[in-house]
Order: sequence, then structure tokens, then C-alpha cells
Amino acid sequence: MLAEASTVIPDPPRESIPLHRPVLLRETLALLAPERGATGVDCTVGMGGHSRALLESVGPSGRVVGLERDAESLKRATKELEEFRGCFLPVHADYRDLRSVLAARDILSVDFLLADLGFSSFQMDSPGRGFSFASDGPLDMRMDRSSGPTAADLLSEMDEEEIARTLREYAEERAAGRIARALVLERRRQPIRTTLHLARIVERAAGGRRGRRIHPATRTFQALRIAVNRELEGLGDFVKEGCRLLIPAGRAAFISFHSLEDRLVKQALVSLTERCLCPPGMPRCVCGRPGIVDRVTRKAVRPGEEEILSNPRSRSARLRVVRRLPDPRPHPERCG
Repeated sequence: MLAEASTVIPDPPRESIPLHRPVLLRETLALLAPERGATGVDCTVGMGGHSRALLESVGPSGRVVGLERDAESLKRATKELEEFRGCFLPVHADYRDLRSVLAARDILSVDFLLADLGFSSFQMDSPGRGFSFASDGPLDMRMDRSSGPTAADLLSEMDEEEIARTLREYAEERAAGRIARALVLERRRQPIRTTLHLARIVERAAGGRRGRRIHPATRTFQALRIAVNRELEGLGDFVKEGCRLLIPAGRAAFISFHSLEDRLVKQALVSLTERCLCPPGMPRCVCGRPGIVDRVTRKAVRPGEEEILSNPRSRSARLRVVRRLPDPRPHPERCG
């Protein structure tokens, strides 16, 4: 029987909960159910919190491949997971390169897969990264600081219409037009290079903080971060690819943090649950409805009150888990 979102979930081992508080840790462990000796992949290692729990679950005979775009986070996580040397395989890579990363290590399929699509507190709270306006810092926002344009670069290159479209599409910002116009006028005076400079411009353009639940610059920072890191680009294809890499009965878990992200994950998973309509005698599916996974969670799992109180940033997290089904159609060469 498949586990539901309401499943009673045991607490994970105390030593598997590091100080930076990986989101939905015990729910993820219980629903992924990694076994001793299994091979899995953490597609977004971050600071290594989820990876540690997975490594403890698979034991010394198992292994976890860990992908991470942020070289600095990966270095820190690898140091934290030094005790698992030989079982933990850290790789500086984008999760969208998952298949090639695994193929390079002669891994054709995995028992489980996890992708936490959020940002770590280490990244958000580092002024030099530019993700937050809590303190002043360079307007960078790149997950991988070894390549690609920064947020400051994008603001200097995009025209007013492109800026407004980015704010509307990636953050549903109602004041997108006014903010875009203010940014273009300001950059004519001087380059927009720091987080507080950007936040002040947006606050003035959006009409101040009065009556707002969040700071008026929050959505602008989200939109620019998504654009800089191409967070939505290829996300649906990655989800499908990850599910296809699972062994039969293997499980995949995806944790998203905003509605645009969760929508793409959900749509990709729904497309993989559609059942084949071909007659039983057909040697292979020709209807185009793959039906390769079942949902383990019927709806997204959300953090409980206790977790939200201890880690407010977990508030928007949504966890979806699926299980790989056996191939419903034998390959032609296997048919008698």
C-alpha cells in the first residue's frame, strides 16, 4: 500500500539533524524509505543536511551521489560529510545534468532521488551572495559563481519591458511596470550594483511598506534570482528524467518553495502518472501515455507548526513523492 501524506512519520535519528535545519527532513526520509545498501542521488546537496540523513539510512554498503551548483556549499558539505568518505560522491554540477553525471560513474539507475529546490540559510544570509537585502552586498545572486551573468548584469542589460515581464512572470509582481520604469531611470544616473540600492529603488516605486505583509522588494529579488539561475528552465524535463532513472519501486522526492516551481513539478509528475490505454496484447505502448509512476503523496506535504516555528523559512515548502512502476509493456525483443 502506498504511503499517504497523513502517514505517521517517526522522528529521524537525532544526529541526522544538522544546525542548518534541512526542510521536511523526517517526512522526506519516511516517504523515500531508503534501504541499507541502496544507491541514491541528492540532486541539490546544499549544506548536506538531507544527504547526511540519506547516508545514515543506506549505511556503509550504500552510496549517495550529491550534485550541487554552488561550489562553496558543496565544499562545506563535503567537509561536514567527511565520515562518509567512499559512500558520498560529491559532484559540482547542475541537477539538469543528472543523467550524464550518473553515466560518467557507470550508474544507469538509482533506488531513490531527492531534489530540494530551495536555497540554504548559508546562501541567503551571506551578504556577498546578494540573495537578500537584510544587509548590503554585491548584487550577484548566482548559485554558481564561476559562470554566467549576475543580477546586476541583467539589470544593466534588460530593457524596461524585459524587466517588467520578468517581475510579472517570475514573481507575479503587480507593480512590475512602475518598478521597471524606476530601475531604468536610476541606472541612467548610476549603475545598480548593491542589494540595498536595489531594495530602496523598489520600495519607493512600489509605494512603501505600509500595509504590506512582506517587504516590497521581496518579489523583485525572487524574480531576479530565478532569472539569474534559470531556475524554471528545464525543471519539468529534469523531473521526468529523474523518475525515468529510478529502478522499479524506486522513489523520487521533490521539494519546492514557490508556486511557479511547484506547478512545474506537479505538471511533470501528473504527465508521468497517466495510464497506458493500449490493448493488453500490444508489444509496446503506442498511445503516448507512459504511466511510469504512482503518487506516494496524493497532495503536497507541508511543514507542521513546530517546524515552521523553529524554521520560518520552511513555511512555503511543498514535498511531492512518487514511486516508479514496473515497465507495463515488455520490449519487442522479449516477446515470444
